[in-house]
Amino acid sequence: MNPRPPLPPFTEETAKQKIQAAEDAWNSRDPERVSLAYTPDTEWRNRDVFLNGRAEVVEFLKRKWAREHEYRLKKTLWAFTGNRIAVRFEYEWHDDAGQWWRSHGNENWEFDENGYMAKRYASINDQPIGEEDRKFRWERA
Repeated sequence: MNPRPPLPPFTEETAKQKIQAAEDAWNSRDPERVSLAYTPDTEWRNRDVFLNGRAEVVEFLKRKWAREHEYRLKKTLWAFTGNRIAVRFEYEWHDDAGQWWRSHGNENWEFDENGYMAKRYASINDQPIGEEDRKFRWERA
């Protein structure tokens, strides 16, 4: 696989670049695009779901974004060292009934030497919000 810069070991600047790239990919809501940032045998924990490999990631993300409408995410740096980055995040979405949710938590990432994420462990909490309480909105043309 071709290197996927920035590569570890991370500096504050390169950790923030990696986080921004992840945020941009996730906000595209394109499971295939998102999956390309991970090793083919990536290992995930997302809430109580355990995934192994890109194929499982793609199927998981398809299901996720089929039920989380108007998804919008923001990630911020928590800590970094060597080949690891920890982020805080929050995202907003609404369900089929129109209820808005804010989901927030932490992710721990571990990268291989080529800059692909080999491990992703996410702890996530959800809270219902009113539309007037939203922080993130899509710019509409």
